[in-house]
Amino acid sequence: MTGPFIRPRRLRQSPAMRRLVAETRLHPSQLVLPMFVADGIDAPRPISSMPGVVQHTADSLRVAAEEAITAGIGGLMLFGVPKPEDKDAIGSVGDRPDGVLNRALAALRSDFGDDTVLMADTCLDEFTDHGHCGVLTDAGAVDNDATLRRYESMAVAQARAGAHVVGPSGMMDGQVAAIRDALDAEGFTDTTILAYTAKYASAFYGPFREAVGSSLIGDRRTYQQDPANRLESARELLADLEEGADMVMVKPAMSYLDIVRDVADRTDAPVAAYQVSGEFAMMAAAAERGWIDFDAAVDESVLSIVRAGASIVLTYAAPDVARRLSLR
Repeated sequence: MTGPFIRPRRLRQSPAMRRLVAETRLHPSQLVLPMFVADGIDAPRPISSMPGVVQHTADSLRVAAEEAITAGIGGLMLFGVPKPEDKDAIGSVGDRPDGVLNRALAALRSDFGDDTVLMADTCLDEFTDHGHCGVLTDAGAVDNDATLRRYESMAVAQARAGAHVVGPSGMMDGQVAAIRDALDAEGFTDTTILAYTAKYASAFYGPFREAVGSSLIGDRRTYQQDPANRLESARELLADLEEGADMVMVKPAMSYLDIVRDVADRTDAPVAAYQVSGEFAMMAAAAERGWIDFDAAVDESVLSIVRAGASIVLTYAAPDVARRLSLR
């Protein structure tokens, strides 16, 4: 057949051509590595449901952080795992200067200064003996406003310890405004807020609960979003932006790419998406059985998240993805 008809395959004929015309670009600096630091352990503790991921000691955290930063990733998101005996009903160890998370933040800020973006999970679930993201009433329900007071204290403590970014992930109403006011009142006007704008009550968080030693009783469906709802995320986005969020997050990522696209279409603020523990574990388990190529699957999945509209991706595979990107 002759004629000037379109031949799309002309643009696929070599790796160089495909790189030249790629519509979606992924750079290591767009990647953020979630990391767990645990109190009371003397060696890194493997997380059985997340192959290759560990609970770090203070020392191993610093080594792994340096390796990840050297690989070119854009930031680190820290989660603290206290000793079980330090948990209580209000998660008081979460805002103590000597708490595991705040000690880790201070150490990494001392090590790396502004060479990376240091993020902190601003939530209570790791620190409470009941495992919920907030303070409970006598009836066992999460008290929204009492929880905000705890988030304010945590955010200030994290900023004081060295966090560049605080990440309120509890999905409490008014959490961004409360934290912004508290930070500003203490002089932390440059501390950034990454709002977990659309955090769904997902089945894909299971391995994370092992990672943080969760004490969860019940579920979080009264405050995390219903997976059936899409438009609700638009309302959450509007509220977070009006309250002063600097960046916004969708979590999980892979099962919610439509939400990532919706959020990206509705704001010019940076949009992050979190490839959560269950999504990571699902690919790792399939790879262990020889069903998929893990590296290829992770790379494709991260690219798809960016293609959907995210400019920042949190993934447990961040350093390896970054290294592969640097070789292309």
